Amino acid sequence: MSDQNLSKSQSPLFTHSDNSVGSSDKPEESCGIFGVYAPQADVARLTYFGLFALQHRGQESAGITVSNGAHMACYSRMGLVNQVFNEQILSILKGYIATGHVRYSTTGSSVQANTQPVLVEGKRFIGENGNTKPETVSLALAHNGNLVNTRELQRACEELGIQLSTTSDSEIMTRLIHAAYTGDIQAALENTLPQFKGAFAVIVQTPRELVAIRDNPGIRPLVVGCLGDEKSPDGWVVASETCALDIVGAKYLFDVEPGTAVMINGSGIRKFRWTKSNVEKEKVCAFEYIYFARPDSLFRGKSIHAIRQRMGEILAREAPLDADIIVPVPDSGTPHAIGYARASKIPFTEGLIKNRYVGRTFIDPQERLRALGVRMKLNPLEKVLNGQRVVLVDDSIVRGTTSRQIVQLLRDAGAVEVHMRIASPPVVFPCFYGIDTADQEQLIASHYTNPENDYSELAEYLGADSLAYLSIEGMLEAFGHTADEMCLACLNGDYPIPISAQTRLGLHKFMLERKIPQQKNGDIDAVRSVSDDPDPGDLPGPSDV
Repeated sequence: MSDQNLSKSQSPLFTHSDNSVGSSDKPEESCGIFGVYAPQADVARLTYFGLFALQHRGQESAGITVSNGAHMACYSRMGLVNQVFNEQILSILKGYIATGHVRYSTTGSSVQANTQPVLVEGKRFIGENGNTKPETVSLALAHNGNLVNTRELQRACEELGIQLSTTSDSEIMTRLIHAAYTGDIQAALENTLPQFKGAFAVIVQTPRELVAIRDNPGIRPLVVGCLGDEKSPDGWVVASETCALDIVGAKYLFDVEPGTAVMINGSGIRKFRWTKSNVEKEKVCAFEYIYFARPDSLFRGKSIHAIRQRMGEILAREAPLDADIIVPVPDSGTPHAIGYARASKIPFTEGLIKNRYVGRTFIDPQERLRALGVRMKLNPLEKVLNGQRVVLVDDSIVRGTTSRQIVQLLRDAGAVEVHMRIASPPVVFPCFYGIDTADQEQLIASHYTNPENDYSELAEYLGADSLAYLSIEGMLEAFGHTADEMCLACLNGDYPIPISAQTRLGLHKFMLERKIPQQKNGDIDAVRSVSDDPDPGDLPGPSDV
Protein backbone atom coordinates (compact mmCIF):
# COMPACT_ATOMS: atom_id res chain seq x y z
CA MET A 1 0.00 0.00 0.00
CA SER A 2 1.24 3.53 -0.73
CA ASP A 3 1.97 6.11 1.96
CA GLN A 4 -1.12 8.02 0.89
CA ASN A 5 -3.45 5.17 1.79
CA LEU A 6 -5.48 5.74 4.92
CA SER A 7 -6.41 3.15 7.48
CA LYS A 8 -10.04 2.51 8.29
CA SER A 9 -9.80 4.59 11.43
CA GLN A 10 -7.95 7.46 9.74
CA SER A 11 -10.08 8.00 6.67
CA PRO A 12 -12.87 10.56 7.08
CA LEU A 13 -14.85 8.28 4.79
CA PHE A 14 -15.30 5.75 7.55
CA THR A 15 -16.60 8.21 10.15
CA HIS A 16 -19.77 8.97 8.22
CA SER A 17 -22.99 7.28 9.14
CA ASP A 18 -24.00 4.50 6.77
CA ASN A 19 -27.59 4.44 7.96
CA SER A 20 -29.10 7.03 5.67
CA VAL A 21 -31.81 5.62 3.50
CA GLY A 22 -30.57 7.78 0.67
CA SER A 23 -26.88 6.82 0.91
CA SER A 24 -25.43 5.31 -2.23
CA ASP A 25 -22.22 3.90 -3.64
CA LYS A 26 -23.19 5.28 -7.03
CA PRO A 27 -22.03 8.43 -8.76
CA GLU A 28 -24.97 10.77 -8.46
CA GLU A 29 -26.64 11.51 -11.77
CA SER A 30 -26.12 14.72 -13.61
CA CYS A 31 -29.38 15.92 -15.25
CA GLY A 32 -31.73 15.09 -18.08
CA ILE A 33 -32.88 17.56 -20.73
CA PHE A 34 -35.60 17.30 -23.35
CA GLY A 35 -36.86 19.68 -26.01
CA VAL A 36 -39.54 19.57 -28.69
CA TYR A 37 -40.53 21.81 -31.60
CA ALA A 38 -43.86 20.62 -33.02
CA PRO A 39 -46.51 23.14 -34.21
CA GLN A 40 -49.35 20.61 -34.25
CA ALA A 41 -48.55 18.71 -31.04
CA ASP A 42 -49.24 19.06 -27.32
CA VAL A 43 -45.61 19.85 -26.59
CA ALA A 44 -45.98 20.10 -22.81
CA ARG A 45 -47.42 16.59 -22.68
CA LEU A 46 -44.70 15.22 -24.97
CA THR A 47 -42.09 16.85 -22.73
CA TYR A 48 -43.70 15.35 -19.63
CA PHE A 49 -43.29 11.85 -21.03
CA GLY A 50 -39.80 12.64 -22.31
CA LEU A 51 -38.78 13.72 -18.80
CA PHE A 52 -40.42 10.62 -17.40
CA ALA A 53 -38.07 8.52 -19.55
CA LEU A 54 -35.10 10.58 -18.25
CA GLN A 55 -36.13 10.46 -14.58
CA HIS A 56 -33.15 8.21 -13.78
CA ARG A 57 -30.82 11.13 -14.54
CA GLY A 58 -32.22 13.42 -11.86
CA GLN A 59 -34.85 13.13 -9.15
CA GLU A 60 -34.58 16.39 -7.22
CA SER A 61 -36.75 18.63 -9.38
CA ALA A 62 -38.53 18.86 -12.71
CA GLY A 63 -39.61 21.72 -14.94
CA ILE A 64 -41.05 22.60 -18.34
CA THR A 65 -40.91 25.87 -20.30
CA VAL A 66 -43.24 26.47 -23.27
CA SER A 67 -43.44 29.18 -25.89
CA ASN A 68 -46.07 29.98 -28.49
CA GLY A 69 -44.22 32.40 -30.72
CA ALA A 70 -44.95 35.46 -28.61
CA HIS A 71 -44.86 34.52 -24.93
CA MET A 72 -42.99 32.06 -22.74
CA ALA A 73 -44.03 30.42 -19.50
CA CYS A 74 -42.21 28.06 -17.13
CA TYR A 75 -43.34 25.77 -14.34
CA SER A 76 -40.80 23.94 -12.17
CA ARG A 77 -40.94 22.44 -8.70
CA MET A 78 -39.05 20.11 -6.39
CA GLY A 79 -39.94 16.44 -6.77
CA LEU A 80 -40.30 13.71 -9.36
CA VAL A 81 -41.92 14.37 -12.73
CA ASN A 82 -45.23 12.78 -11.75
CA GLN A 83 -45.22 14.72 -8.45
CA VAL A 84 -44.60 18.09 -10.11
CA PHE A 85 -47.03 17.90 -13.04
CA ASN A 86 -50.69 17.00 -13.35
CA GLU A 87 -53.40 17.42 -15.97
CA GLN A 88 -54.31 20.91 -14.82
CA ILE A 89 -50.74 22.22 -15.06
CA LEU A 90 -50.08 20.54 -18.41
CA SER A 91 -53.26 22.03 -19.83
CA ILE A 92 -52.04 25.53 -18.89
CA LEU A 93 -48.67 25.06 -20.60
CA LYS A 94 -49.72 25.78 -24.18
CA GLY A 95 -47.40 26.39 -27.11
CA TYR A 96 -45.53 24.70 -29.90
CA ILE A 97 -42.01 24.75 -28.42
CA ALA A 98 -41.08 23.20 -25.07
CA THR A 99 -37.98 22.50 -23.01
CA GLY A 100 -37.88 20.18 -20.01
CA HIS A 101 -35.38 19.39 -17.28
CA VAL A 102 -34.91 16.89 -14.46
CA ARG A 103 -32.19 17.83 -12.00
CA TYR A 104 -29.56 16.35 -9.81
CA SER A 105 -27.61 19.27 -8.37
CA THR A 106 -23.88 19.51 -9.10
CA THR A 107 -23.52 23.28 -8.55
CA GLY A 108 -26.01 24.84 -6.15
CA SER A 109 -28.23 23.43 -3.44
CA SER A 110 -31.24 21.26 -4.06
CA VAL A 111 -33.81 24.02 -3.57
CA GLN A 112 -36.72 25.51 -5.50
CA ALA A 113 -34.72 28.54 -6.65
CA ASN A 114 -32.26 26.28 -8.50
CA THR A 115 -34.84 24.30 -10.45
CA GLN A 116 -34.74 24.41 -14.24
CA PRO A 117 -35.34 25.40 -16.98
CA VAL A 118 -34.13 28.91 -16.16
CA LEU A 119 -36.39 31.52 -17.77
CA VAL A 120 -35.16 35.12 -18.05
CA GLU A 121 -37.05 38.10 -19.50
CA GLY A 122 -35.81 41.64 -19.88
CA LYS A 123 -36.16 44.81 -21.93
CA ARG A 124 -33.93 45.33 -24.96
CA PHE A 125 -33.80 48.07 -27.58
CA ILE A 126 -34.31 46.21 -30.85
CA GLY A 127 -33.63 47.68 -34.30
CA GLU A 128 -30.92 49.15 -36.55
CA ASN A 129 -29.51 52.51 -37.64
CA GLY A 130 -30.90 54.33 -34.65
CA ASN A 131 -34.42 53.11 -35.36
CA THR A 132 -34.88 51.08 -32.20
CA LYS A 133 -37.70 50.40 -29.82
CA PRO A 134 -37.90 48.64 -26.42
CA GLU A 135 -39.07 45.06 -26.55
CA THR A 136 -39.29 42.26 -24.01
CA VAL A 137 -36.70 39.60 -24.82
CA SER A 138 -37.31 36.12 -23.37
CA LEU A 139 -34.92 33.19 -23.19
CA ALA A 140 -34.92 29.85 -21.36
CA LEU A 141 -32.15 27.31 -20.81
CA ALA A 142 -31.90 23.72 -19.57
CA HIS A 143 -28.43 22.40 -18.74
CA ASN A 144 -26.83 19.00 -18.17
CA GLY A 145 -23.23 19.21 -17.02
CA ASN A 146 -21.00 21.45 -14.97
CA LEU A 147 -18.78 24.45 -15.69
CA VAL A 148 -15.25 24.73 -14.33
CA ASN A 149 -14.85 28.53 -14.68
CA THR A 150 -17.95 29.48 -12.71
CA ARG A 151 -16.18 32.06 -10.54
CA GLU A 152 -14.85 33.86 -13.60
CA LEU A 153 -18.31 33.90 -15.16
CA GLN A 154 -19.84 35.12 -11.92
CA ARG A 155 -17.48 38.10 -12.00
CA ALA A 156 -18.45 38.73 -15.64
CA CYS A 157 -22.08 38.94 -14.52
CA GLU A 158 -21.15 41.42 -11.80
CA GLU A 159 -19.28 43.60 -14.30
CA LEU A 160 -22.37 43.65 -16.53
CA GLY A 161 -24.58 44.59 -13.59
CA ILE A 162 -26.42 41.26 -13.73
CA GLN A 163 -27.98 40.26 -10.44
CA LEU A 164 -28.12 36.49 -9.93
CA SER A 165 -31.20 34.97 -8.37
CA THR A 166 -29.92 31.43 -7.77
CA THR A 167 -26.71 29.60 -6.88
CA SER A 168 -26.39 27.47 -10.02
CA ASP A 169 -23.98 27.81 -12.93
CA SER A 170 -26.97 27.26 -15.23
CA GLU A 171 -28.43 30.67 -14.36
CA ILE A 172 -25.08 32.30 -15.08
CA MET A 173 -25.09 30.72 -18.53
CA THR A 174 -28.68 31.83 -19.15
CA ARG A 175 -28.16 35.43 -18.11
CA LEU A 176 -24.94 35.88 -20.09
CA ILE A 177 -26.59 34.51 -23.23
CA HIS A 178 -29.65 36.67 -22.56
CA ALA A 179 -27.46 39.77 -22.13
CA ALA A 180 -25.99 39.17 -25.61
CA TYR A 181 -29.34 38.34 -27.23
CA THR A 182 -30.97 41.14 -29.19
CA GLY A 183 -33.05 39.05 -31.56
CA ASP A 184 -30.33 36.98 -33.28
CA ILE A 185 -29.89 33.88 -31.13
CA GLN A 186 -27.08 32.42 -33.26
CA ALA A 187 -25.01 35.58 -32.88
CA ALA A 188 -25.65 35.62 -29.13
CA LEU A 189 -24.54 31.99 -28.80
CA GLU A 190 -21.43 32.43 -30.94
CA ASN A 191 -20.51 35.42 -28.77
CA THR A 192 -21.20 33.75 -25.43
CA LEU A 193 -20.61 30.00 -25.59
CA PRO A 194 -16.80 30.21 -26.02
CA GLN A 195 -16.68 31.78 -22.54
CA PHE A 196 -18.06 28.59 -20.96
CA LYS A 197 -15.41 26.09 -19.90
CA GLY A 198 -16.57 22.65 -18.83
CA ALA A 199 -19.13 20.04 -19.76
CA PHE A 200 -22.50 21.13 -21.02
CA ALA A 201 -25.32 19.77 -23.09
CA VAL A 202 -27.78 22.63 -23.30
CA ILE A 203 -31.15 23.44 -24.80
CA VAL A 204 -31.80 27.15 -25.36
CA GLN A 205 -35.34 28.27 -26.13
CA THR A 206 -36.66 31.59 -27.41
CA PRO A 207 -40.29 32.38 -28.27
CA ARG A 208 -39.74 31.06 -31.83
CA GLU A 209 -36.62 28.87 -31.72
CA LEU A 210 -35.17 25.77 -30.09
CA VAL A 211 -31.39 25.31 -30.06
CA ALA A 212 -29.53 22.16 -28.97
CA ILE A 213 -25.90 22.77 -27.99
CA ARG A 214 -23.07 20.45 -27.05
CA ASP A 215 -19.75 21.27 -25.44
CA ASN A 216 -16.38 20.75 -27.07
CA PRO A 217 -15.30 17.86 -26.64
CA GLY A 218 -18.80 16.48 -26.13
CA ILE A 219 -18.58 15.03 -22.62
CA ARG A 220 -22.34 15.12 -22.05
CA PRO A 221 -24.61 13.42 -24.61
CA LEU A 222 -27.36 15.01 -26.70
CA VAL A 223 -29.38 13.47 -29.54
CA VAL A 224 -31.89 14.73 -32.11
CA GLY A 225 -34.92 12.91 -33.50
CA CYS A 226 -37.98 13.68 -35.59
CA LEU A 227 -41.72 13.15 -35.22
CA GLY A 228 -43.49 11.56 -38.15
CA ASP A 229 -41.88 11.02 -41.53
CA GLU A 230 -38.18 11.80 -41.70
CA LYS A 231 -38.51 13.50 -45.11
CA SER A 232 -41.44 15.66 -44.02
CA PRO A 233 -41.40 15.67 -40.21
CA ASP A 234 -44.19 16.92 -37.98
CA GLY A 235 -41.60 18.21 -35.54
CA TRP A 236 -38.22 17.64 -33.93
CA VAL A 237 -37.17 16.31 -30.54
CA VAL A 238 -33.92 16.81 -28.59
CA ALA A 239 -32.97 14.65 -25.60
CA SER A 240 -30.14 13.49 -23.38
CA GLU A 241 -30.76 9.87 -24.42
CA THR A 242 -32.50 7.95 -27.18
CA CYS A 243 -34.85 6.28 -24.68
CA ALA A 244 -36.65 9.64 -24.38
CA LEU A 245 -37.15 9.71 -28.15
CA ASP A 246 -38.64 6.23 -28.05
CA ILE A 247 -41.28 7.06 -25.46
CA VAL A 248 -42.76 9.88 -27.59
CA GLY A 249 -42.53 7.95 -30.86
CA ALA A 250 -39.67 10.01 -32.29
CA LYS A 251 -37.13 8.56 -34.71
CA TYR A 252 -33.45 8.99 -33.90
CA LEU A 253 -31.64 11.12 -36.50
CA PHE A 254 -28.18 12.01 -35.15
CA ASP A 255 -26.04 12.97 -32.16
CA VAL A 256 -25.29 16.66 -31.75
CA GLU A 257 -21.59 16.92 -32.56
CA PRO A 258 -19.06 18.45 -30.14
CA GLY A 259 -18.75 22.23 -30.46
CA THR A 260 -21.93 22.32 -32.53
CA ALA A 261 -25.42 23.77 -32.17
CA VAL A 262 -28.59 22.57 -33.89
CA MET A 263 -31.11 25.33 -34.64
CA ILE A 264 -34.81 24.45 -35.05
CA ASN A 265 -37.35 27.07 -36.10
CA GLY A 266 -40.04 27.77 -38.68
CA SER A 267 -37.50 27.43 -41.49
CA GLY A 268 -36.59 23.89 -40.47
CA ILE A 269 -33.46 22.47 -38.89
CA ARG A 270 -29.80 23.36 -39.44
CA LYS A 271 -26.44 23.06 -37.72
CA PHE A 272 -23.73 25.60 -36.99
CA ARG A 273 -20.39 25.48 -35.18
CA TRP A 274 -20.38 27.81 -32.21
CA THR A 275 -16.64 27.51 -31.55
CA LYS A 276 -13.83 28.97 -33.64
CA SER A 277 -11.31 26.55 -32.15
CA ASN A 278 -10.75 23.09 -33.56
CA VAL A 279 -13.59 20.72 -32.75
CA GLU A 280 -12.01 17.97 -30.72
CA LYS A 281 -12.66 14.27 -31.00
CA GLU A 282 -15.78 13.34 -29.08
CA LYS A 283 -15.02 12.30 -25.50
CA VAL A 284 -18.22 11.00 -23.93
CA CYS A 285 -18.15 10.41 -20.17
CA ALA A 286 -17.36 6.74 -19.47
CA PHE A 287 -19.98 6.65 -16.74
CA GLU A 288 -22.70 7.26 -19.30
CA TYR A 289 -21.88 3.75 -20.51
CA ILE A 290 -21.22 2.28 -17.06
CA TYR A 291 -24.18 3.62 -15.10
CA PHE A 292 -25.99 6.83 -16.10
CA ALA A 293 -27.69 5.88 -19.35
CA ARG A 294 -30.78 3.70 -19.35
CA PRO A 295 -30.03 0.20 -20.68
CA ASP A 296 -32.45 0.69 -23.60
CA SER A 297 -30.62 3.77 -24.87
CA LEU A 298 -28.19 3.80 -27.78
CA PHE A 299 -24.86 5.62 -27.64
CA ARG A 300 -23.07 6.17 -30.95
CA GLY A 301 -25.41 3.58 -32.40
CA LYS A 302 -24.49 0.93 -29.82
CA SER A 303 -26.83 -0.71 -27.29
CA ILE A 304 -25.99 0.23 -23.71
CA HIS A 305 -27.51 -3.05 -22.49
CA ALA A 306 -25.27 -5.09 -24.81
CA ILE A 307 -22.19 -3.08 -23.81
CA ARG A 308 -22.84 -3.69 -20.12
CA GLN A 309 -23.27 -7.41 -20.68
CA ARG A 310 -19.96 -7.41 -22.54
CA MET A 311 -18.32 -5.62 -19.60
CA GLY A 312 -19.48 -8.46 -17.36
CA GLU A 313 -18.11 -11.06 -19.76
CA ILE A 314 -14.68 -9.40 -19.84
CA LEU A 315 -14.71 -9.05 -16.05
CA ALA A 316 -15.26 -12.82 -15.76
CA ARG A 317 -12.25 -13.32 -18.02
CA GLU A 318 -10.05 -10.93 -16.03
CA ALA A 319 -11.19 -11.98 -12.53
CA PRO A 320 -12.44 -15.57 -12.60
CA LEU A 321 -13.27 -17.62 -9.52
CA ASP A 322 -15.10 -20.76 -8.41
CA ALA A 323 -18.54 -20.03 -6.96
CA ASP A 324 -22.13 -21.32 -6.85
CA ILE A 325 -24.25 -18.36 -8.01
CA ILE A 326 -23.96 -14.94 -9.61
CA VAL A 327 -26.09 -12.27 -7.88
CA PRO A 328 -26.48 -8.70 -9.19
CA VAL A 329 -26.97 -5.56 -7.15
CA PRO A 330 -30.27 -4.46 -8.71
CA ASP A 331 -30.97 -2.81 -10.98
CA SER A 332 -27.83 -1.25 -12.42
CA GLY A 333 -25.66 -4.32 -11.81
CA THR A 334 -28.00 -6.74 -13.57
CA PRO A 335 -26.74 -6.61 -17.19
CA HIS A 336 -23.13 -6.85 -16.00
CA ALA A 337 -24.03 -9.87 -13.86
CA ILE A 338 -25.77 -11.53 -16.81
CA GLY A 339 -22.59 -11.15 -18.84
CA TYR A 340 -20.41 -12.47 -16.00
CA ALA A 341 -22.66 -15.51 -15.58
CA ARG A 342 -22.69 -16.21 -19.31
CA ALA A 343 -18.89 -16.15 -19.55
CA SER A 344 -18.20 -17.99 -16.29
CA LYS A 345 -20.91 -20.66 -16.75
CA ILE A 346 -21.99 -19.99 -13.16
CA PRO A 347 -25.79 -19.73 -12.71
CA PHE A 348 -27.30 -16.25 -12.59
CA THR A 349 -30.02 -15.67 -10.01
CA GLU A 350 -31.74 -12.85 -8.18
CA GLY A 351 -30.63 -12.81 -4.58
CA LEU A 352 -31.67 -9.27 -3.68
CA ILE A 353 -35.13 -7.84 -4.27
CA LYS A 354 -35.27 -4.08 -4.67
CA ASN A 355 -38.02 -1.90 -3.25
CA ARG A 356 -38.23 0.64 -6.07
CA TYR A 357 -40.55 3.04 -4.27
CA VAL A 358 -38.78 3.84 -1.00
CA GLY A 359 -35.83 5.84 -2.33
CA ARG A 360 -37.66 9.08 -3.08
CA THR A 361 -40.15 9.84 -0.36
CA PHE A 362 -41.06 13.02 1.48
CA ILE A 363 -41.82 10.99 4.61
CA ASP A 364 -38.79 10.97 6.89
CA PRO A 365 -38.37 7.48 8.40
CA GLN A 366 -38.23 7.23 12.17
CA GLU A 367 -34.85 6.45 13.70
CA ARG A 368 -35.76 2.80 14.15
CA LEU A 369 -36.44 2.46 10.41
CA ARG A 370 -33.45 4.57 9.43
CA ALA A 371 -31.22 2.19 11.34
CA LEU A 372 -32.25 -0.55 8.93
CA GLY A 373 -30.26 1.33 6.30
CA VAL A 374 -30.06 -0.54 3.02
CA ARG A 375 -32.66 -3.09 4.19
CA MET A 376 -35.31 -0.53 3.36
CA LYS A 377 -34.21 -0.74 -0.27
CA LEU A 378 -32.97 -4.31 -0.68
CA ASN A 379 -34.30 -7.53 0.79
CA PRO A 380 -32.23 -10.74 0.51
CA LEU A 381 -33.72 -14.07 -0.59
CA GLU A 382 -32.49 -16.35 2.17
CA LYS A 383 -33.56 -19.59 0.47
CA VAL A 384 -31.45 -18.61 -2.55
CA LEU A 385 -28.40 -17.40 -0.65
CA ASN A 386 -28.16 -19.79 2.30
CA GLY A 387 -25.07 -21.99 2.08
CA GLN A 388 -23.95 -20.51 -1.25
CA ARG A 389 -20.66 -19.11 -2.51
CA VAL A 390 -21.86 -15.85 -4.03
CA VAL A 391 -20.34 -13.61 -6.68
CA LEU A 392 -21.92 -10.19 -6.07
CA VAL A 393 -21.71 -8.12 -9.28
CA ASP A 394 -22.19 -4.35 -9.34
CA ASP A 395 -21.49 -1.66 -11.92
CA SER A 396 -19.37 0.57 -9.68
CA ILE A 397 -18.34 1.57 -6.18
CA VAL A 398 -17.84 5.25 -5.38
CA ARG A 399 -18.14 5.90 -1.64
CA GLY A 400 -18.34 2.34 -0.34
CA THR A 401 -21.14 2.95 2.15
CA THR A 402 -23.93 0.86 0.70
CA SER A 403 -21.66 -1.93 -0.59
CA ARG A 404 -20.57 -2.75 2.92
CA GLN A 405 -24.17 -3.09 4.05
CA ILE A 406 -25.12 -5.25 1.07
CA VAL A 407 -22.30 -7.69 1.76
CA GLN A 408 -23.50 -7.98 5.34
CA LEU A 409 -27.06 -8.62 4.09
CA LEU A 410 -25.79 -11.62 2.12
CA ARG A 411 -23.83 -12.89 5.13
CA ASP A 412 -26.89 -12.58 7.36
CA ALA A 413 -28.91 -14.51 4.77
CA GLY A 414 -26.50 -17.45 5.04
CA ALA A 415 -24.01 -16.90 2.21
CA VAL A 416 -20.79 -18.73 3.11
CA GLU A 417 -18.64 -16.67 0.75
CA VAL A 418 -19.21 -13.26 -0.82
CA HIS A 419 -16.91 -12.18 -3.65
CA MET A 420 -17.39 -8.70 -5.10
CA ARG A 421 -16.84 -8.13 -8.81
CA ILE A 422 -17.14 -4.56 -10.08
CA ALA A 423 -17.75 -4.13 -13.82
CA SER A 424 -15.83 -0.85 -14.10
CA PRO A 425 -12.39 0.42 -13.05
CA PRO A 426 -11.97 1.97 -9.60
CA VAL A 427 -13.07 5.61 -9.28
CA VAL A 428 -10.02 7.34 -7.84
CA PHE A 429 -10.16 10.92 -9.15
CA PRO A 430 -12.84 13.59 -8.67
CA CYS A 431 -15.14 14.63 -11.50
CA PHE A 432 -15.68 18.33 -12.26
CA TYR A 433 -17.87 17.83 -15.33
CA GLY A 434 -21.29 17.11 -13.90
CA ILE A 435 -20.99 14.14 -11.52
CA ASP A 436 -21.24 14.88 -7.82
CA THR A 437 -17.82 13.43 -6.90
CA ALA A 438 -15.66 16.55 -6.64
CA ASP A 439 -14.22 15.51 -3.24
CA GLN A 440 -11.52 12.87 -3.66
CA GLU A 441 -11.64 12.04 0.04
CA GLN A 442 -15.06 10.46 -0.52
CA LEU A 443 -13.81 8.10 -3.24
CA ILE A 444 -13.06 4.96 -1.32
CA ALA A 445 -10.82 3.32 -3.94
CA SER A 446 -8.51 6.35 -3.90
CA HIS A 447 -7.39 5.32 -0.40
CA TYR A 448 -6.36 1.84 -1.57
CA THR A 449 -4.64 2.39 -4.93
CA ASN A 450 -1.42 0.47 -5.48
CA PRO A 451 0.71 -0.64 -8.45
CA GLU A 452 -0.39 -4.26 -8.05
CA ASN A 453 -4.10 -3.42 -8.19
CA ASP A 454 -4.50 -5.44 -5.01
CA TYR A 455 -7.75 -4.46 -3.33
CA SER A 456 -7.71 -7.12 -0.61
CA GLU A 457 -7.67 -4.49 2.16
CA LEU A 458 -10.68 -2.73 0.64
CA ALA A 459 -12.39 -6.13 0.37
CA GLU A 460 -11.73 -6.65 4.06
CA TYR A 461 -13.27 -3.28 4.90
CA LEU A 462 -16.34 -4.11 2.82
CA GLY A 463 -16.60 -7.52 4.48
CA ALA A 464 -16.07 -9.42 1.21
CA ASP A 465 -13.87 -12.47 0.66
CA SER A 466 -12.38 -10.88 -2.44
CA LEU A 467 -12.78 -7.80 -4.64
CA ALA A 468 -11.83 -7.24 -8.26
CA TYR A 469 -12.47 -4.41 -10.72
CA LEU A 470 -12.69 -4.41 -14.51
CA SER A 471 -9.55 -2.91 -16.03
CA ILE A 472 -9.64 0.26 -18.11
CA GLU A 473 -8.43 -1.78 -21.09
CA GLY A 474 -11.22 -4.31 -20.61
CA MET A 475 -13.81 -1.55 -20.28
CA LEU A 476 -12.68 0.10 -23.51
CA GLU A 477 -12.81 -3.27 -25.26
CA ALA A 478 -16.44 -3.60 -24.19
CA PHE A 479 -17.22 -0.04 -25.31
CA GLY A 480 -15.60 -0.59 -28.70
CA HIS A 481 -13.77 2.75 -28.36
CA THR A 482 -10.24 3.90 -27.74
CA ALA A 483 -9.10 5.94 -24.74
CA ASP A 484 -8.93 9.16 -26.80
CA GLU A 485 -12.65 8.79 -27.61
CA MET A 486 -13.76 8.78 -23.97
CA CYS A 487 -13.57 11.01 -20.90
CA LEU A 488 -11.80 8.82 -18.33
CA ALA A 489 -10.92 11.60 -15.89
CA CYS A 490 -12.39 9.94 -12.79
CA LEU A 491 -10.59 6.69 -13.63
CA ASN A 492 -7.12 7.83 -14.72
CA GLY A 493 -6.89 11.55 -13.88
CA ASP A 494 -6.66 12.62 -17.54
CA TYR A 495 -8.95 15.68 -17.71
CA PRO A 496 -9.94 16.56 -21.31
CA ILE A 497 -10.74 20.14 -20.26
CA PRO A 498 -7.68 21.40 -18.33
CA ILE A 499 -8.30 22.51 -14.75
CA SER A 500 -5.58 24.10 -12.64
CA ALA A 501 -4.90 22.81 -9.14
CA GLN A 502 -5.98 26.17 -7.71
CA THR A 503 -9.27 26.04 -9.62
CA ARG A 504 -9.92 22.49 -8.43
CA LEU A 505 -9.69 23.60 -4.81
CA GLY A 506 -12.50 26.10 -5.36
CA LEU A 507 -14.80 23.80 -7.33
CA HIS A 508 -17.47 22.35 -5.12
CA LYS A 509 -21.21 21.97 -5.17
CA PHE A 510 -21.94 24.95 -2.92
CA MET A 511 -19.35 27.37 -4.30
CA LEU A 512 -21.98 29.99 -5.18
CA GLU A 513 -23.95 29.69 -1.95
CA ARG A 514 -24.75 33.01 -0.35
CA LYS A 515 -27.77 34.95 0.78
CA ILE A 516 -29.80 35.65 -2.36
CA PRO A 517 -31.79 38.92 -2.39
CA GLN A 518 -35.45 38.38 -3.06
CA GLN A 519 -36.67 39.57 -6.45
CA LYS A 520 -39.41 42.16 -6.25
CA ASN A 521 -42.49 41.93 -8.39
CA GLY A 522 -41.96 43.94 -11.54
CA ASP A 523 -38.16 43.58 -11.70
CA ILE A 524 -37.31 43.60 -15.40
CA ASP A 525 -34.94 40.61 -15.24
CA ALA A 526 -36.85 38.50 -12.73
CA VAL A 527 -36.69 34.77 -13.36
CA ARG A 528 -40.33 33.96 -14.03
CA SER A 529 -42.55 30.93 -13.74
CA VAL A 530 -46.14 30.29 -14.68
CA SER A 531 -47.20 31.26 -11.17
CA ASP A 532 -45.90 34.81 -11.80
CA ASP A 533 -48.39 35.40 -14.62
CA PRO A 534 -51.89 36.61 -13.70
CA ASP A 535 -53.55 34.11 -16.03
CA PRO A 536 -51.16 31.89 -17.99
CA GLY A 537 -54.15 30.17 -19.54
CA ASP A 538 -54.70 33.31 -21.61
CA LEU A 539 -51.45 32.78 -23.53
CA PRO A 540 -52.29 32.32 -27.21
CA GLY A 541 -51.53 29.05 -28.95
CA PRO A 542 -49.26 28.85 -32.00
CA SER A 543 -52.17 29.28 -34.34
CA ASP A 544 -53.00 32.61 -32.68
CA VAL A 545 -49.55 34.13 -33.25
